[in-house]
Amino acid sequence: MTLKLNEVLKRKNPYLFKAKDITTAQDIVKLILDAHLSSQEEGIFGGFLEALAIFICNKVYSGYKSSAEGIDLEFDKNNSKYIVAIKSGPNWGNSRQISKMLDDLKKAKRVLRTNFKVTNIIAINGCCYGIDDNPDKGDYIKLCGQRFWTFISGDGNLYIKIIEPLGYQAKEKNKQFLQEYGRAINRFTMEFGKNYCSRSGDILWNKLVKFNSGKKKNNNTRW
Repeated sequence: MTLKLNEVLKRKNPYLFKAKDITTAQDIVKLILDAHLSSQEEGIFGGFLEALAIFICNKVYSGYKSSAEGIDLEFDKNNSKYIVAIKSGPNWGNSRQISKMLDDLKKAKRVLRTNFKVTNIIAINGCCYGIDDNPDKGDYIKLCGQRFWTFISGDGNLYIKIIEPLGYQAKEKNKQFLQEYGRAINRFTMEFGKNYCSRSGDILWNKLVKFNSGKKKNNNTRW
């Protein structure tokens, strides 16, 4: 799906742009585009690392993508069944999100014990980077960075080894990304200038705020 300027403008704070004393269309466009990309890339890259972890575990321990809600990986090791919820880093969620993960792990345990008669089940929260020197959380074990990659592969240096191929992939894609990024900046700047700038080149702040926060004309509610 092609990113649209108005869709991004709807989600951003126009008062912040004004408070930063931004005076050019390109500066606004670059700010909102960079913020959008930053919010997306953690999720995108996290998905890539999750797939890489499942692939590696499959090769070493015949691990596989779990069908249980909230569980990413299942595999057997040392006479135990491991169920793993994979996250990007150690500070991935708030208390509500952590509670949801814990509920998913407990539910997966119940299903495995009831339907498949599995007894020794160990719940893991695996984090692709970072450090947590207190892995035992009671109901589950949290393994971060080196501990996680060692756990799914048996290789204590894997967390370092995967950096090089990631670098090669980045070099191949970087030129294409910069080309597309430049096109998006130019396209959005022209569109922003057409819709939210005066003929003299001033930003029409009132029009921008109305688009972002104004009520619809046919809104008949009391509020």
